[in-house]
Amino acid sequence: MEVTLNQHLEITPGVRRGKPRIAGTRMTVGDIATLYLRMGQSLDLIAGKYHLSLASVYAAMAYYYDHRDEIEQSIQDDEAFADSLQSNYPSRLQAKLKELRGE
Repeated sequence: MEVTLNQHLEITPGVRRGKPRIAGTRMTVGDIATLYLRMGQSLDLIAGKYHLSLASVYAAMAYYYDHRDEIEQSIQDDEAFADSLQSNYPSRLQAKLKELRGE
């Protein structure tokens, strides 16, 4: 069952693990918050770069500020999962580059 939070955001079980996202896309509120707050990209740039309406990007940030702890926890969980994968499955390309450099 899809939940529409407003005309700009939705939650759909099975799409991006049910995280709140911009309607009709796979861009989550956490993705937008990360680009804006951690990577320093402006909301205008994000909207243009990912072909999103500026209103939807602002709606995502409004949702983030209303649910900051929940979204931050989700971002941290995703980062921990990525770190786990990276340590369990090291890059063969990086290993080959180190070998070529004699490291």
